[in-house]
Amino acid sequence: MRTTASFLRMIAVAFLGYLFLNWVGATGENWAFSEQPWLWTIYVFILCFHIAGEVCIATLQRILYQTLSPEAKKRYDEESATNKANRFKWIKEKYTAALGSKAIEEELEIILDHDYDGIRELDNKLPPWWVYGFYGTILFAIVYLVRFEVLNDYSQVEEYEIAVAEANIEIEKWKKTAKNLVDANTVSLLTEASDLKAGQKIFTSKCIACHKADGGGGIGPNLTDSHWILGGGIKNVFNTISEGGRSGKGMISWKSELKPLEIAQVSSYVLRFQGSTPAEPKDPEGDVWVDP
Repeated sequence: MRTTASFLRMIAVAFLGYLFLNWVGATGENWAFSEQPWLWTIYVFILCFHIAGEVCIATLQRILYQTLSPEAKKRYDEESATNKANRFKWIKEKYTAALGSKAIEEELEIILDHDYDGIRELDNKLPPWWVYGFYGTILFAIVYLVRFEVLNDYSQVEEYEIAVAEANIEIEKWKKTAKNLVDANTVSLLTEASDLKAGQKIFTSKCIACHKADGGGGIGPNLTDSHWILGGGIKNVFNTISEGGRSGKGMISWKSELKPLEIAQVSSYVLRFQGSTPAEPKDPEGDVWVDP
């Protein structure tokens, strides 16, 4: 019957699919499962198709087996048993020969002469995988000793410092794309349409009440002129929105409600008001700001 072979094949297909999806996921950020669910959909479809095929074939074999005559069933069972016994025969024979095991009739030749309460021990050879693994550890120890103790290759301290330096480089590279790690010192003016649209949405829901839709100012200052109470430019505007305005009479701090990326987006949108003409502009407040 094909049951065991089919089951093993299904496991192999599942494992290879898992490795493929992990490899694809490691080749780029855009291949993450959350962004490319169609990969999993195709893979699951193929796996289910394979399982359904194996089940259908196994079912058909069972049906055909039941239609055989007793003599034919006997011949089929004998052939299946012979095929199963001969499967991987060469590997089994080589492994048995490497073990040096004796047949039960010949075990008297390798029985040790000590006896513990009637329990006697056979002097069998160690399994080859254990012996070769042990030799491998000896070889590894020799190479390690020569490399690090005789030739004075890098030390563990140097290895640690190299790993830390590489990690710091990766962190800095990651920070450039991790916009939510931005702060008043690292923020830069956003110009992408998606960022400005998000900033406009935040401004509409949070800022219109004080600054008006066109930025002309009401309770809050005019955002269209060149005067700034706490300094202009993206860094100052970001800091003002994040930490709040003047104590007791200025704008509240928004850092508890807005993420750093959202503060950067609304700050960039606010600076778009510069030089525009609002319907009812409020008188200038603060000092003229000139970008350095």
